[in-house]
Amino acid sequence: MLYLNTGNLKLLYNFSTKMADTVSEGILLGLGNPLLDITVVCPDNALLDKYGLLANNAIIAAEVHHPLYEEMVKNYKPEYLPGGATLNSVRVAQWLLQKPNATTFFGGVGQDKYAEILKKKSIDVGVNVRYQVHSDVQTGVCGAIITGEDRSLVTELGAAQHFCVDFLKKPENWKLVEAAQCYYAGGFILPVSKESVLALAHHSTENKKTMVINLHATFLCGMFADPKINILPYIDILFGNSDEAAEFCSIMGFPNKDLKQMALQVAALPKVNSERERIVVFTQGRDPTIVAQGGKVSEYPVETVDHDLIKDTNGCGDSFVGGFLSQWVLGRSVQDCVRCGFYAAKVVIQHYGCQYPAKPNFV
Repeated sequence: MLYLNTGNLKLLYNFSTKMADTVSEGILLGLGNPLLDITVVCPDNALLDKYGLLANNAIIAAEVHHPLYEEMVKNYKPEYLPGGATLNSVRVAQWLLQKPNATTFFGGVGQDKYAEILKKKSIDVGVNVRYQVHSDVQTGVCGAIITGEDRSLVTELGAAQHFCVDFLKKPENWKLVEAAQCYYAGGFILPVSKESVLALAHHSTENKKTMVINLHATFLCGMFADPKINILPYIDILFGNSDEAAEFCSIMGFPNKDLKQMALQVAALPKVNSERERIVVFTQGRDPTIVAQGGKVSEYPVETVDHDLIKDTNGCGDSFVGGFLSQWVLGRSVQDCVRCGFYAAKVVIQHYGCQYPAKPNFV
């Protein structure tokens, strides 16, 4: 799918140009924790051993890890990418939509060189970033240390943890909220600013737009089930993987262990906007993706990728969501949304980090 003949190139160029003309600026708005991904390739385990890291693992940085990022920048050849699960999805959607500022992203950053890199690289791919700057806190970073085929991730959330609803509701920012037709909030932002997530959810429901949420981690599922937060009735599209689905349904007290039945039960939960049926999308790696809507469940086999072409699976789920949403805001069918999600995931896993070619060839 990555190699095209000359005739196809002309066809795909015309398709991309036509699609861009139909996309409104700011049609998709994301809210999440922005992180600057710093990736280095190491010839041995010396850096891992110095900081007590495992070769194939992911952790939240402790105090002992704080000097790691500067050492990666100073002593190695770092590659920088905008990161964080939600921003990854928004960037992939922006890539597929091929119109500058088709997407908007909100999150918190520091006032430092990491924020400058993060902002520039996000803008370069066409995302309209609106960062709340916290001058006394470092921008969130994710260090990726590659040794052979292994990848060790060390994340420090930093300023991303300090985003607040007051920034979102500033008149110049709320105008962007009003302009959007679809809102995507990652689960990781919920403990940071549930008020911001609820503000988007309420606006979306009141104006018959689309509110999209990703469970993102099993430890977050309790917040989605919490009646005090009460976010579920406002969710139009819910993403999660099979582990997150099982954890969420267990907390909700659903007895069924079959993923299809779990998807149906979640889709049937009460909604404030009853005019729009909830869509539940549960992925399960290489196994088929499950989609429930309107009392029916569909199963979509995942396209396989030659193992030798796979470089990094970390952005697979994020890119699937970005692909799905890029077609959703164009008014395409759920089937086309899933198909584009598979396409995006297939492309991204053939690169290190959440990266992709200059132009998509999805048709």
